[in-house]
Amino acid sequence: MYTRFPLYSIILRRTFVVFAGVLSFPVVVFLPISLRSRFYSYLHRVWLKTSTKPVWLKQTEHGVKELF
Repeated sequence: MYTRFPLYSIILRRTFVVFAGVLSFPVVVFLPISLRSRFYSYLHRVWLKTSTKPVWLKQTEHGVKELF
């Protein structure tokens, strides 16, 4: 039902996240904590996205496997 992204797409997304995090760090340090956490939460979501499946659904399924 959900399609996996090709490997080059995942590598490009993660490279973008690293560069965006490093380049924005000097600016983000001076932002309020709520905006800072929202920005890094977005970067984390982009990092985890490896298919068209929503990240929250993938994390929920992963959490259920750890419990049972």
